[in-house]
Amino acid sequence: MAYAATAREIAALLSDAGPEEALALSERYAEDPRKQVRQAVGAALRRRERELEERERVSRMYALERELGGEGVIVGVDEVGRGALAGPLTACAVALPGEPIIWGLNDSKQLSPARRGALGATIAEHAIAIGVAHVEPASIDAVGMSVALRMAMGQAIADAGVDADCVLIDGNPVHVHPQERALVKGDARVACIAAASIVAKVTRDSLMVAYDSEYPGYHLAECKGYGSPAHIDAIRRLGLTPIHRVSFCGNFLETPALF
Repeated sequence: MAYAATAREIAALLSDAGPEEALALSERYAEDPRKQVRQAVGAALRRRERELEERERVSRMYALERELGGEGVIVGVDEVGRGALAGPLTACAVALPGEPIIWGLNDSKQLSPARRGALGATIAEHAIAIGVAHVEPASIDAVGMSVALRMAMGQAIADAGVDADCVLIDGNPVHVHPQERALVKGDARVACIAAASIVAKVTRDSLMVAYDSEYPGYHLAECKGYGSPAHIDAIRRLGLTPIHRVSFCGNFLETPALF
C-alpha cells in the first residue's frame, strides 16, 4: 500500500506538534499500521498529556495568586542567597499581568540554569514591574540575616515602583509591607512569587559568575558563593575576600575571625 507521507515525515510532524495539533494528528494517523508511526502517535499523546498537566499546574499558580491577592496590583517577593558564604543576599519583587500566562513558571530551584535564563527573559518582557535589591556581606555581618532579609525585600518592593495592593512573600512573615501575606512554598504555588524567585536567582548567579573573575580560586562561578567543599577549602587556604560574610565563615578559618 502506498502512503502520501513517509513514516519518518509523519513522526517528525508529531514530534513538532503542540498539544492541540498533536491530538488532531494522532487521530488522523491512529490506524496507520507502520511501527514508526504507531510509536510516534503514542509518544505524541503522552507528551500532550504532560503538557496539559503542566499548563494546569501553572494555571493554578495564577488562580491562587488572584485568590490570595484580590483584584488590585499584586507583587510577589522572594530572595536568594540566604545561606551563602559569599556574595549578597538578593531579593526580587515582581508584578505580573493576568495575560499572557508565562508557561513554565516554578520555584527557581526546580529549573535548570538554561530554563531559568529563558524564563527570566520572558518575565522581563511581560512583567508589569520588577524590583531587585542586594544586601552586601558587610551589612549582613553588621545587622544579621533577619534584618538583612527585611532590608532586601523592602528595597526590592520599593525598586519595583508600583503601589502594591497585596505583597505575597515566600516562606514565613517578614513584616516588610502593610499588605503582606506570606505563603510557605509560595515560590512553587504562586505565579508572581515564582517569577520573583527566578529573577532573583538569575540576577545573583550572574553576579557571582562575574565575581569569579575578580576573586579567582574560590569556584564562585560553580558554587555561587555557597559552601561547596571546593569553596570551603579555598577559604581555608586563601582566607576571606571582601565579598565573604565573615560571620558565616569563622569555622573554616585556622584563626577564628573576630566579629
